[in-house]
Amino acid sequence: MSVWAILAIVVGSAAAMEVVAWAAHRYIMHGPAWAWHRDHHEPHDNALEKNDLFAIVGTVAALALFTAGWWWEPLWWGAVGVTVYGAIYTLIHDGLVHQRFWNWSPRKGYAKRLVQAHRLHHATVGREGGVSFGFVWARDPATLKADLKKQVAGGRAVVRESRERV
Repeated sequence: MSVWAILAIVVGSAAAMEVVAWAAHRYIMHGPAWAWHRDHHEPHDNALEKNDLFAIVGTVAALALFTAGWWWEPLWWGAVGVTVYGAIYTLIHDGLVHQRFWNWSPRKGYAKRLVQAHRLHHATVGREGGVSFGFVWARDPATLKADLKKQVAGGRAVVRESRERV
């Protein structure tokens, strides 16, 4: 395979993972897998959450792609892209947003936008409603706030008190 084909597969699969992660978060984590995801939305002092089991699921999926890649090389490079996305997700979601690795709050730029978007996601109580189900691509926080306000007014979402930090 050419370097350009490899690069296209790695970057393309990493980018596609944002769509997969959004859909999994919206329809699986906030749906039938809520039992695993719930503790991520509730205040606690635990180092680990049931929600961390999703990292194992992602790792198994990447390992399956690496294994299949022994027979068809493009799948191996797709697994590299999935792994790159996993690393980016871990740094942004666990490190930057939830500060599991360091204590730094961005004051401007896209990093601040990511934090604001994810905090707005955590503003709701329970699995119903909500905004910003993606992890790396974040819509404008003002738009997300307006969407959340409409959901609350329509009875589709309940917003937690702002002093509770998740």
